[in-house]
Amino acid sequence: MLDHGAPPHNGGPAAPHSPGVGMRLMRRKPVERLVVEGGRGEGGTLRRSLGLWQLTMISIGATLGTGIFVVLGEAVPKAGPAVTLSFVIAGLTALFSALSYAELAGTIPVSGSSYSYAYATMGELIAWVCGWCLMLEYGVSVAAVAVGWGEYLNELLDGTIGVTLPAALSAPPGDGGVFNAPALIVVMLAMAFLLGGARESARANTVMVLVKIGALVLFCAIGVQGFRSGNYENFMPLGMAGVSAAGATLFFSYIGFDAASTAGEEAKNAQRDLPRAILLSLAIITALYVLVAAVAVGAKPWRQFTDSEATLAQIMREVTGQSFWGTLLAFCAVIAIASVVLTVLYGQTRILFAMSRDGLVPKVFARVSPRTGTPRANTLIVSLFCGVLAAAVPLGQLADATSIGTLFAFALVNVAVVVLRRSRPDMPRSFRVPLSPLLPALGFGFCLWMMGSLSTVTWVVFGVWMAVGLVFYFLYGYRRSRLAAPAPSEAK
Repeated sequence: MLDHGAPPHNGGPAAPHSPGVGMRLMRRKPVERLVVEGGRGEGGTLRRSLGLWQLTMISIGATLGTGIFVVLGEAVPKAGPAVTLSFVIAGLTALFSALSYAELAGTIPVSGSSYSYAYATMGELIAWVCGWCLMLEYGVSVAAVAVGWGEYLNELLDGTIGVTLPAALSAPPGDGGVFNAPALIVVMLAMAFLLGGARESARANTVMVLVKIGALVLFCAIGVQGFRSGNYENFMPLGMAGVSAAGATLFFSYIGFDAASTAGEEAKNAQRDLPRAILLSLAIITALYVLVAAVAVGAKPWRQFTDSEATLAQIMREVTGQSFWGTLLAFCAVIAIASVVLTVLYGQTRILFAMSRDGLVPKVFARVSPRTGTPRANTLIVSLFCGVLAAAVPLGQLADATSIGTLFAFALVNVAVVVLRRSRPDMPRSFRVPLSPLLPALGFGFCLWMMGSLSTVTWVVFGVWMAVGLVFYFLYGYRRSRLAAPAPSEAK
């Protein structure tokens, strides 16, 4: 028997050696293998049923409404009337990263989003870090948005039947409540849709997206009647630092434009449609955000904004002097925010699906139901976790923690574009970032700048989250990674 641990002798070939720790941490997953494994799970495969329209609606559904319906009331006191500029800065940061996402989504059309892009370009450890940040981005943002849904539900109940849920059952601990039941309910409703299948969920999301766009257009048409130019006289009362701080918070409202990239294995023509869906959705979202923010600040002095998540409904009521319009907007917001929960929850389950298929998280997340073509166990576990989180943690802390995880993941995507251009220059690309590497470098720099605008507490939370992630990786993922195994086509 050959002793593989002994040195070669008699001039024979060298015995194979196991790669060292450093090599294992840096090894990359070939793009071809990522594509070959696309859609394959434990016991079944994901179904390709989504076209450009559905993919665009997924991105808009995951994004539009979060910042306007939920976080605007927190951002205005930080920047004053210049909150409109904060939206532009956050949107510009998102645009640079969106261009990088569009190129990689067309080149590597798989469900893992930036996690898979990092795996193909920067190695397993960086991919894990990126995937762990995506868990913070998607999973925690589901909970954060669900918290705001409860605020608008109370507005709707008050305007229709004259009652509201008691604070103990409609707010998390720290915000005057004990348990946020509405937040848990909306996550469970989203879970029910996802369990029915990707195509069915996409149809429901499309209806909800059209409702939310209609609601924002209605707000602008009515809110502009209360517009007062004097509200813009002291445009930047807190200086550029306030604009930057508000922009970092409002970046939370752009989270989700990359949701289409998590549907890479369920898209009919992923290489063509994913880049288009990402860029088209971001253009629509940014235009609506800036318009609604401008009308809101023009209709209400910035010092009168509070941290209530139902800001727009309050403005509608104040401008018209009637409760009907505020109630109608609250109804639309209930639907709009529900679509954010649905699509972001979808993205989280697909990222975990990809990580599980690679062996970095337990294989239960990659099990696919043959009947519905969905990762059922994955959806159940993630939904329960996010629902409990939404019911127990205040919104502000969740929003900032989500922003820093997203900015870090976006920064890695900008790096991945440059790395893949250099390592695989001849690879077919359905979309190319213009002026590369300049624009990816700007995207990387903007992400770091906005991360630096976040609070020390947020950085501490992020550091703890990353430390926990690295412990989990070295105790579990490092030992169970499937990258060393032969690719499916090679194993035959």
